Amino acid sequence: MELALTDEQRMIQTSAERFLTQVASSSAVRTAMASERGYDAETWTRMAQELYWPALAIPEVYGGLGLGFVEVCLLQEQLGRRLLPSPFFATCSLATPALLLSRNEPLKERWLPLIAAGEIRASLAFTSAPRWDDSGVQVYAQSHSGGYRLNGEYRYVIDGADCDLLIIATRTPGSVGEAGIRLFAISADTPGIQRHWQPTLDQTRRLATLTLTDVVVYDEQLLSEPGQGWPMLRDVLHIACIGLAAEQTGGAQQSLDITLSYISQREQFGCRIASFQAIKHRCADLMLAIECARSASYYAACIADECLNIDGDPSARQQLGEAGATAKIFASEGFFQCAAESIQLHGGVGFTWEYDPHLYFKRARASEQMLGTPAFHREQLATQIFGERT
Repeated sequence: MELALTDEQRMIQTSAERFLTQVASSSAVRTAMASERGYDAETWTRMAQELYWPALAIPEVYGGLGLGFVEVCLLQEQLGRRLLPSPFFATCSLATPALLLSRNEPLKERWLPLIAAGEIRASLAFTSAPRWDDSGVQVYAQSHSGGYRLNGEYRYVIDGADCDLLIIATRTPGSVGEAGIRLFAISADTPGIQRHWQPTLDQTRRLATLTLTDVVVYDEQLLSEPGQGWPMLRDVLHIACIGLAAEQTGGAQQSLDITLSYISQREQFGCRIASFQAIKHRCADLMLAIECARSASYYAACIADECLNIDGDPSARQQLGEAGATAKIFASEGFFQCAAESIQLHGGVGFTWEYDPHLYFKRARASEQMLGTPAFHREQLATQIFGERT
């Protein structure tokens, strides 16, 4: 597998870095995260309608640019470096893969062009408990006059309070485990949906709680085929883990960069602390952690590309879970290590509001928990490699 970036991919990476340098300064990020929406609407409009970022991985037949998930991860890494609050992750790493994996062509023709054009924001809602597997799906779809009536609650919905399209996971009454799970695509303003922002540790990313009361949906809104709800949702979550890993890698890199800038100026005992051998060793360890995370996340992104490509290698589905879990483990641990060391190496000012390390530390801790902790993914890997526990 060729892991070197193409000239086109490097151009995307460079243009994203240049754009985010202009719009995602520390002050801009702090202003956006404190706003009513949690992000700057004008910046998102430019990302969507001038730079066409949401259109990257969407096929040309649906109005997209026809590139792939590697390009999405290039953008995720740059967004992670700047901690820019935006609906990009929810729209492009959660909702868009769900639509691309669906075989419901009318739904794809309806929603994908709108996402590609930057006219709507989307998200995925599936868990009602702090679990990132099938046991978290606790919203039930009761048959009702030619459709289904939904009741229940979703938690931890990324940018769920301000999106236009919701991909939701439900299960049939009486079903347990992986059986009976179905995915629907519904408009976020469907009657019966109440959305509330829930304050969290990471102020740069908004999570929401959604309460469904007698929400009516129909078969035409089904993304998943009978018996394929959980396999499809599982693949979407693996792909989202890969996008999140790329974002974490960017955050880890920036944590190291701002630390190197600080220790190159800070003086102690008559010399700059960057010259201390112990400091050099710690920074070298951080660089190694970042490179491991980057290698794992981009290898996994190539696997995700194959899964989302209709003409891709069918065997990629078997590798997706392993690659996604590995990327999430290395990126979560690497980001947290870099963010924690950044605070330590900044000394007494590291945890103060005026300096940025605390923002990266909060994002590192929150994203480590999101979509499954490293311990959770190690358990999933062990199950996949060695089989069910006895």
